[in-house]
Amino acid sequence: MAVTETDRVLKRFVSEVRLAAPTVAVWAHGSLAMGDFQPGRSDLDLIAIIESPANDAHRNQLTALHQRLADEEPAAAELHCSYLARAELCDVEARHVTWAHHTLLERPVTPVTRRELLDGGLTLHGPTPPELLPPLAPGQLEDFIRRDLAEFWLPATGRPRLWLRDIWVDLGLLVVARATVTLRDGRLITKGEALTELLALGAPADVVRDIHDRRYSDPEPIGRLRRIRRAMRARAFVRRGIERALAMGQGGCEPHPPPASPRNETKTS
Repeated sequence: MAVTETDRVLKRFVSEVRLAAPTVAVWAHGSLAMGDFQPGRSDLDLIAIIESPANDAHRNQLTALHQRLADEEPAAAELHCSYLARAELCDVEARHVTWAHHTLLERPVTPVTRRELLDGGLTLHGPTPPELLPPLAPGQLEDFIRRDLAEFWLPATGRPRLWLRDIWVDLGLLVVARATVTLRDGRLITKGEALTELLALGAPADVVRDIHDRRYSDPEPIGRLRRIRRAMRARAFVRRGIERALAMGQGGCEPHPPPASPRNETKTS
């Protein structure tokens, strides 16, 4: 899939979303904004600022828009967008209408996403993120990351069967690397940079290579015995890595729901 397909989808989305809801701005974050976007593999992570909370008519129109794009544009298959009302931009805990994983749901826009936007969000329409988004409070990002590690990812290491799946291995290790760097250095890094950090943290080199190949090439499927062994080693590393990261400091929080899928609302992953 060529990069021009992604450009075309973004241009079309910006044009059509303005007809579906009163849109103030559209921004991209995640790998697209951070320079690590992999066509056909990476999600298209977007934020739309709308004048007022989405009503039922807006929800229906947004659902139809996303379904139409997914049907007509292959590059839109993993296009995700949260719709934030202008009046709710300061409320980090507010849940916003979001199209993700082929359905309309509600979830917060996390401090990680907000920091990505403030540091280098890609403006597709309207004012830039710093013109509308308030800055994060001191410690807000770090507290969120500690909460995510302690109450989502750490319990997940107690469920061995999860780690037989590629997505848990990939995101689990990347979460550890990215969270460690943010808690240690106060900065966000890409998934590509996290692969290098994983080696410095002592992650199994063959597992890191496995993650790299799934992100940047097309590796051969692995056998069951290797998958079991990889799951054990990845799970053990993630648990140790979380414990080390949490030792850098503590923060209070509300609990996450029990882990069901690593495609959760955080972007430490």
